Amino acid sequence: MADEGIFATTAEVQRKVGVGASSVSNTEAYINDYISQAESFINILTGHNWSDVYSTLNNDLKFILKEASSNLAAIYVLQYDTSGVTRQREVENRINILWRRFLQCCKLLTVKGVNKFLSTV
Repeated sequence: MADEGIFATTAEVQRKVGVGASSVSNTEAYINDYISQAESFINILTGHNWSDVYSTLNNDLKFILKEASSNLAAIYVLQYDTSGVTRQREVENRINILWRRFLQCCKLLTVKGVNKFLSTV
């Protein structure tokens, strides 16, 4: 199976997940699904279909989309089953950090000044 996401790859998500994640959810099949869901959510949340124009975007914008989608997909992997983590607080901290950065990225994707900058770079 190959990476099916537009914004991010399985490896990028797995790097953010860290150790102790479920061996079921931390697989390419699950992560491809999570990335697809994240990409759709980002498109709807920001009011712009980034997927359809991805190949035309500059690298700054692509990396924001990559970070947002890989962060959300990593949260999905982590929350699937936390029994492999020795301390629950570790998983909660990872999820909180990923969620905060996801929200920051989505905010950037909706700010007109940022969009203007990104479209001219």
